[in-house]
Amino acid sequence: MRLLGTVLAAAVAVTFAASIAAVRRLQNPERPWREIAGDRLVLGVPWGTLVVTAFVLAVYLFVQDGITDFSDPVTIPYRAWSYFYPLGILTGSFAHAGPGHLVSNLAGTVVVSPLAEYAWGHYPDSGDDGRLRSNPWVRALFVFPAVVIGIGLLTSLFSLGPVIGFSGIVFAFVAVALVQYPITTLVAAIGVQSVLTTIYRALQSPIYRYVAEPSPPSAPSWAAVAIQGHALGFFVGLVIGIALLERRDTRPDALRIWAAVLIYAVSRGLYQIYWFGEGNVFYLYRGPGIVIVAVLALVITVALTASERPAVPRKIARRLARARTELSVDRPLEIAAGSGPDRGAEGGNPDTDGTDRFDRVYDIAGGYRNSRATRLTSLHRRGVAFLCVLLVLAALAGMAIPVNVVAVDGAAHSPESAIEIEDYTIEYAENVENELVSDFGIEYLDESLEASGVIVASERRNIWMEAVTADHLAYTGEETVTVGGPGWRSTVHVERAGWEPVGNDPVYQVRMGESPDPETVVFESDDAQAEVRIDDRFVTVASEDGEFVLEVTVDGTDAVETVAIPAADESTAAAGLEFERQDDTVYAITDGTVVAVATEESYD
Repeated sequence: MRLLGTVLAAAVAVTFAASIAAVRRLQNPERPWREIAGDRLVLGVPWGTLVVTAFVLAVYLFVQDGITDFSDPVTIPYRAWSYFYPLGILTGSFAHAGPGHLVSNLAGTVVVSPLAEYAWGHYPDSGDDGRLRSNPWVRALFVFPAVVIGIGLLTSLFSLGPVIGFSGIVFAFVAVALVQYPITTLVAAIGVQSVLTTIYRALQSPIYRYVAEPSPPSAPSWAAVAIQGHALGFFVGLVIGIALLERRDTRPDALRIWAAVLIYAVSRGLYQIYWFGEGNVFYLYRGPGIVIVAVLALVITVALTASERPAVPRKIARRLARARTELSVDRPLEIAAGSGPDRGAEGGNPDTDGTDRFDRVYDIAGGYRNSRATRLTSLHRRGVAFLCVLLVLAALAGMAIPVNVVAVDGAAHSPESAIEIEDYTIEYAENVENELVSDFGIEYLDESLEASGVIVASERRNIWMEAVTADHLAYTGEETVTVGGPGWRSTVHVERAGWEPVGNDPVYQVRMGESPDPETVVFESDDAQAEVRIDDRFVTVASEDGEFVLEVTVDGTDAVETVAIPAADESTAAAGLEFERQDDTVYAITDGTVVAVATEESYD
């Protein structure tokens, strides 16, 4: 099977290479693509993209220790948790949650970043003036990567929540390229990226085997995406793209820009505004999100393509200026003109002198009104729309500041059962306050925002994370949680075992430890009674000191007799009932009656 997979992977690679070579021979363009690329790129190569791609891959392999286990990098310490944790801010935009996350973002980078780099250009618009920063090689190998890293730090600094991943910068690449080449960028970002990732998967797994089976409870895909971070990156790139257009005094086609922005934003889920409800409930505000995206697509189009005609028509501007000054200037002048002092005693003509003076004041007031009207008409449509773009960018960045200055409480809820590794505290807890999702004092948002599962916290790093939910652990039965930092990593193993009484909720215990077979019990659930009555007796399943037991009570008495659940194919007795275990089920037997009372949990 492995040999067949290798052969098929080679066939995929050869087929695409041959296809590209054949099309290249069939096409006879006026100018070769390398020559076109060479107009703006040194040797026609996007060197900056290659440097950035290598940098992101190096972070994954050597900072996150992906070189030790490519499928399980260290992620928790490299998220942008808050302003109190600089390491996370520095690495959040360049680290990744796993190989799939990495490949997806690198594919987007390889496809879209060259377009953004081409739009910017290795050769400065003003020509090589002899300064170091104007050198094409310096711009290609240092300036472009430095700008990308700067955008990454900016998105980490102003992203909402503990973000991780390069996707915010990929959205910035798209925005810069979209401004210059809307249709080409749209095809690349939506179509070519998908093709590239599919080819990668075909090379990795030429024959993919899928087994249909139930899946563990999990949040919807849109609730696991940093929408605000994506939008922030997009608007940062948009501002850069608009600045390039203004500097070069060029305007794109309005219809193409509007269609490209709208299609890309919707296809990439920028409309997916969501919030958390009680338990496993999530709310997606799809309708409002679509409205916002449509309005912003129009605003962006106006900011890029509108003329410099006044945003406020001249007639309306004059009327507004007149309305604002008549009350404050005209009426006082009228009163002053009608009640001025009598100048006739001094030999002058009071009527003529007063009229001349007040006519002059009226002329000055009229000029004041004209200056107000001029200021209103100086606001052109494109400038107002660009100001709206800046306001949206400021709003996206500003909403993250209150969240990122909040300090979390790293203290364990059950210190006696928590595991401490360096400055990390790992514990299992249920129905505790979710310190990552705050209600900000808004009653509508306070719908039991609680967490249950494996919680990782670090007061020094300002980290609080529900690493494995209780529902997920109940489905899988075992999980691992990796913590660490630069140069080290440690893995905690978590296991759940339980019994489900007939007709009631399961009784379970959770064990944790650094060994693959953890022995320390860190959590025991409440006991539960089987919904059966056997010879006036009731059976309750409980977990006591790491052992599952059966508690038998006789109706009408307070006497309780307790025995351990028997091992497989063994039996025991309590309060006149015999308990026999067959496979994963315990039966109660009395006077020839056999009743199932509990079943051992099974996991997928």
